[in-house]
Amino acid sequence: MSTKRVVIVTGATSGLGRAMAHALLDAGHRVVAFSRTQDALANFIAAANARWKGDRAWGAAGSVRSASDCENAVRVALEHFGSVDGLVNNAGLHLPTAGKRPKFFELTEEQWRSIVETHLTGAFLMTRAVAPHLIERGWGRVVNHETNYDTMARPGFSPYGAAKAGLEVATSAWAQELSGTGVTVNAILPGGVANVARISVEAFPERDKLVQPEVMGPPIVWLMSDASDGVTGRRFTARLWKPDASNEENVKASGAPAWPIGGRSA
Repeated sequence: MSTKRVVIVTGATSGLGRAMAHALLDAGHRVVAFSRTQDALANFIAAANARWKGDRAWGAAGSVRSASDCENAVRVALEHFGSVDGLVNNAGLHLPTAGKRPKFFELTEEQWRSIVETHLTGAFLMTRAVAPHLIERGWGRVVNHETNYDTMARPGFSPYGAAKAGLEVATSAWAQELSGTGVTVNAILPGGVANVARISVEAFPERDKLVQPEVMGPPIVWLMSDASDGVTGRRFTARLWKPDASNEENVKASGAPAWPIGGRSA
């Protein structure tokens, strides 16, 4: 099997998703960006194909909250590139980061549903759509974008924290359910507040002190490679992945078992 993979990245047109998609393209892989807006996709594809020659970026428009849109994203990957090897569940929806954060009983039903259904249900729908194809090939990767444990239970971060906690448990369960198929399920997180557009300057004015999106690149490339064969049910903190260390050292330093086996870590 070729070591150049076809990877679907949800929420790939901005922020941490774009950083991971660009890192995968840099590594020679092909990327199907899944985004809610056609304009964002068009801009991403044009910029990517200008930088990485050879028709290596494509897109599918839709919402991860829609089962049919998720199935279509897989279909687009198969039709355009002929295969699908990996999935990065990155799509996110967030409450404003400036001002007073609402308590859970102050949230509207739509605020709760939109965030939980994007981060947790969306990851389920995408993984369910892609899993049969990965199992059939006997090799595949699912990587869920998560957050640190403190944020999961931090006051004012509901329902985001609750959704990510659910995704952490799902990462562990899915990894066990796919054991022996050649398909692994792991999690990745920046390891702190990231320097992305949704994080307001008012709340975090010193941007150089935030985790830069590019730190997501090396670990996501490793996770999508043959070097990560057999590694499953784990979470990797990107800011702990050092450029001057070996893969083995980085895996040890940045990795931990996914919940509930692992307990607390960064």
